[in-house]
Amino acid sequence: MMYLQVAAGLVILLVCGELLVRGAVSLAEHAGVSKLLIGFTVVAFGTSAPELVVSVQAALDGMPGIAFGNVVGSNIANILLVMGLPALIYPLFGDPRSATRDTCFMLAASLMLIAFAWMGVIGFWQGVIFVTFLITVIVTSYIRARKEGAKDVDEALEEYEQNMPKHLGFSLLFILMGLVGLVLGSHLLIGGAEMIARAAGVSDEIIGLTLVALGTSLPELATSIIAAVRRHGDVAIGNVLGSNFFNIAAILGITVIIEPMATPLQILHFDLWVMLFVSFLLVPLFLLRIRIGRIVGIIFCAAYVTYVLLQFYGMSGTGIT
Repeated sequence: MMYLQVAAGLVILLVCGELLVRGAVSLAEHAGVSKLLIGFTVVAFGTSAPELVVSVQAALDGMPGIAFGNVVGSNIANILLVMGLPALIYPLFGDPRSATRDTCFMLAASLMLIAFAWMGVIGFWQGVIFVTFLITVIVTSYIRARKEGAKDVDEALEEYEQNMPKHLGFSLLFILMGLVGLVLGSHLLIGGAEMIARAAGVSDEIIGLTLVALGTSLPELATSIIAAVRRHGDVAIGNVLGSNFFNIAAILGITVIIEPMATPLQILHFDLWVMLFVSFLLVPLFLLRIRIGRIVGIIFCAAYVTYVLLQFYGMSGTGIT
């Protein structure tokens, strides 16, 4: 039953997250908001809603291992798995300038997270700094996109416009269903994850870093695979880099503003450094304009499998008890 509960929670989160985004996009278009602004705000925040609700709920329930693990584990999964699997289908290669810029934003947020984590508790003011950084990046990116154009934002918005509600009443209904479903799905997912951790004799951190993180990364994985099939490698790369930056600056930032959290020791001493290491791996690939092809994809996927195994068998600091 606990596995069914986790599966049901994930399905509800993913479906209701989609309903929320589609309803919000439709509502914004009814209000006359420009499509570019919708792409940088409504779509960006809406697609991160499942991760945000899960992290906030876990923090409020006194399970910082799941809240932190969801963010850190998702970032690791995004680079190694969400980039690795699509690269097996079609080599990923984007604009080196934009990819390097987005990588710098991601690395800056990662280094800030590590610095704050070593303080022991990440609280309100650290959250404010994260969110301020987030807003600054969004505003500057929006201004630059207005001058240069943003094809990837237009393509992302078109995906949602194809099946969004056309009438205002249905838009509001989609938003309501999405919000209610996200709360319900997060309760089911966190409750089931906690039961699995107890039954398997592992910590909340391990479940957050693996099961919960992988589950909430499924939308990014689906988006990147579709982009690879369509031979839009730049979309797949931008999807991962943007998601990782949002996970730290928005998800964790807003979570600690609502509920400050002590940094779990396992994540502090092991997983944050794994996240930073795999993030730095992208720098030479983009600077040297190396395509992320099948060989790199195989290495990334194998590294992710190894990382998950290490979580359960000792090298991460805890394991099966």
